[in-house]
Amino acid sequence: MKRRNFITSAGLGVAGLSLANEASIKSQPSISTTKHQFNLKYAPHLGMFKNLAGSDPIDQLNFMADQGFTAFEDNGMRNRTVELQSQMSKVMEKRNMTMGVFVAHTIYWKEPNLASGSKEKRAEFLDEIKKSVEVAKRVNAKWMTVVPGHVDLRLNKAYQTANVIETLRHASAILEPHNLTMVLEPLNFRNHPGLFLSESPQAFEICKAVNSPSCKILFDIYHQQIQEGNLIPNIESCWDEIAYFQIGDNPGRNEPTSGEINYKNVFKFIHSKGFEGVLGMEHGNSQVGKVGEQAVIDAYKESDNFTD
Repeated sequence: MKRRNFITSAGLGVAGLSLANEASIKSQPSISTTKHQFNLKYAPHLGMFKNLAGSDPIDQLNFMADQGFTAFEDNGMRNRTVELQSQMSKVMEKRNMTMGVFVAHTIYWKEPNLASGSKEKRAEFLDEIKKSVEVAKRVNAKWMTVVPGHVDLRLNKAYQTANVIETLRHASAILEPHNLTMVLEPLNFRNHPGLFLSESPQAFEICKAVNSPSCKILFDIYHQQIQEGNLIPNIESCWDEIAYFQIGDNPGRNEPTSGEINYKNVFKFIHSKGFEGVLGMEHGNSQVGKVGEQAVIDAYKESDNFTD
């Protein structure tokens, strides 16, 4: 090859690499290194930022804190090793993060348990609540999720309700001395057909009947948008019994701004009520990879920007 042709070919090769590198850089998300100050305590979960933070749970927690998130939730916390629970608790304490909910018991998706009035199922549930108290102490949690399970088609709805209330009173007696709260989560009929608890007024009625500071509502905005809509008025009506929120846009159950819910207005209303608890980010990412994870962060910054 002649020297002139070699130089020309080499130059084109370098130029090609340069353009490829430039394209690669442009495709990478712009990661903020400045901690954002949110108005509310939004709580991500493990896996939400695994591409940006890495697979290690401790690295993910630190990444969340670095981005300005002041809370964290983990549905599967009770099934993690004691060692990992303790490590995560130390990081949350150090980074001033509030621990949100974890699921307190085995959820019966296909058969009745609490609604049935079965003494065996009740004993199993209460035993798991006792064990979850120890998990809550270990990770400094205040709330734990409870789902009463499937309907019992052989019983009148009123009898089922009475069975659920009686069991939750027993559970409240376990939780009250520790200042812990189980939050009842109504789930929508489309994703979870056949469950006993589906609507916020129903949860409100049950909490009033249990009459304990240890039995409150987890208002999942995604589920209730599908189940009943009318979000802000229903939140207002249930306010005295709501202790926790969870988030997800609809359709898709992804981050705010990806669907139809006006989260900026919903968050503004919750903030106006003086809510100081946790709002769990119990949703997926609408986009994959690092770009999708940064989009989640940006969506929360946008939706939380309601005071301007």
